[in-house]
Amino acid sequence: MRILVIEDERQLSRHITRALGRGGHSAAAQFDGAEGLRAAVASPPDVVILDLNLPGLEGMSVLSGLREAACPARLLILTARGEVEHRVRGLRAGADDYMAPFSMDEPVARVEALGRRGATPTAADLLAVGDLHMDVHHRRVTRAGRPVALSPRELDLLQVLMQEPGRVFSRTELCERVWQRDHEYDTRTVEIFITRLRRKVDAGSAGP
Repeated sequence: MRILVIEDERQLSRHITRALGRGGHSAAAQFDGAEGLRAAVASPPDVVILDLNLPGLEGMSVLSGLREAACPARLLILTARGEVEHRVRGLRAGADDYMAPFSMDEPVARVEALGRRGATPTAADLLAVGDLHMDVHHRRVTRAGRPVALSPRELDLLQVLMQEPGRVFSRTELCERVWQRDHEYDTRTVEIFITRLRRKVDAGSAGP
């Protein structure tokens, strides 16, 4: 996969890109928020690893810029701020995952999890529940013919739900199938993404 690391601490950035390279990925680095945003929009990578404390343009503004530009990259926040409120803020703003203080093996594992297209394989390219439609192959969603813009992680979550309409999922199962973690459950993360998904899918529609 192609990964862009936007991190102003150059030694840390070198460590991350080298670890990703050893994992078989192509990793490039930007050390300034504004330059990183321009690079990601001009040539979208598969995954962006984004620090929050950046010169030029702070990380949350970079995140907003990427989502406003409909950049298809999955976005992993890299931060020393491990408190719940910082994680919640980043997820609500459109990040797909976050990484607080970590060992050097963790960025590679998180990137590989983000790079998986869907939670489970499916033979059907087209899913439909009522007037909600998903083209799994092209990663497109419409509601009553109207495009619904979703982040990559939101698409993964919606795909799992649409594959088994009407079924009740536990938070733990969604964490395993969408985030692909068999430990470290964070029910707040699941709830935030469900709230985001409902808001986007129901916008402009008469019923939920």
